[in-house]
Amino acid sequence: MRVLAMDTSNLVLSVAVVEEDRILAELTTNQQKNHSVRLMDAISELMDETGTLPEQLAGIGVAKGPGSYTGVRIGVATAKSMAWSLQIPVIGVSSLEAVAMNARGFSGLIVPLFDARRGQVYTGAFRTKDWAELSVVAEERLVLLRDWLASLKEQAGNERVLFMGEDLRIHRETIAEQLGEQALFAPATHNHPRAAHIGLAALGKLAEGGHPHEMVPEYLQLAEAEAKWLAQNPACGVKE
Repeated sequence: MRVLAMDTSNLVLSVAVVEEDRILAELTTNQQKNHSVRLMDAISELMDETGTLPEQLAGIGVAKGPGSYTGVRIGVATAKSMAWSLQIPVIGVSSLEAVAMNARGFSGLIVPLFDARRGQVYTGAFRTKDWAELSVVAEERLVLLRDWLASLKEQAGNERVLFMGEDLRIHRETIAEQLGEQALFAPATHNHPRAAHIGLAALGKLAEGGHPHEMVPEYLQLAEAEAKWLAQNPACGVKE
């Protein structure tokens, strides 16, 4: 079975075609470019290079957020549209988990994070044993970084904590200040999500289904414009 996977949820654009436990092709870039313009070209290129016809796909995996609102929407909308037209499952994979997958084999606490501005981060905590799947220690959340670090210090005890993600460069000083030598920072090669990880994760979940109408993005917060509108129209947010 072959799966097409994609991640446009943040700055990185990553697309892959995987088959069982084999990565047939993968393209990953980390440039400030328009995902909406480049995604379909990347998909077409990899499908051509691997000789994959649309009808050969058993499913589609996609990073479902959190991350950039626009980026998440581009990937999710593309994946759902393709899955619907091909009548195949679409599997959403956490964007944070996609980064954390790079740390399989690490014996401590794995903490991916994305900057969410105003001192906040999208984050969660995971563990893995040997090279097995990740287990969730702390659910994904939007939180003030300083509050999150205090919580992690309590949870981890004397355990080392591995921080991951492209946005580490923004928050590294604060993390080091609060956790000191307990904090480890992933190298640049481990900070970017890989669509291949998403594809392999999706392969393992195809049996669970994944109807395109049921897959929804995970933003963890309202878009700024929506939040402002609700603040100005509070009655519209009240449900009986």
